Amino acid sequence: MNIDRIVYAVAGFFVLSSVLLSIYHNQNWLWFTGFVGLNLFQASFTGFCPLAMILKSLGVEPGHAFK
Repeated sequence: MNIDRIVYAVAGFFVLSSVLLSIYHNQNWLWFTGFVGLNLFQASFTGFCPLAMILKSLGVEPGHAFK
């Protein structure tokens, strides 16, 4: 897997997990969903993604989005 696929998988997991937590635990988990969405939105314009930077430093092969 390359960086792009890992970032998308982790973001999707975080969104689904926080939605489920907001349903079954506490609605405040939706703030985390919003944070993930906002981070994805800003990364689409700036190319800055903290997870992508961490994965790149660990030697994971970059894809086309996060070079």
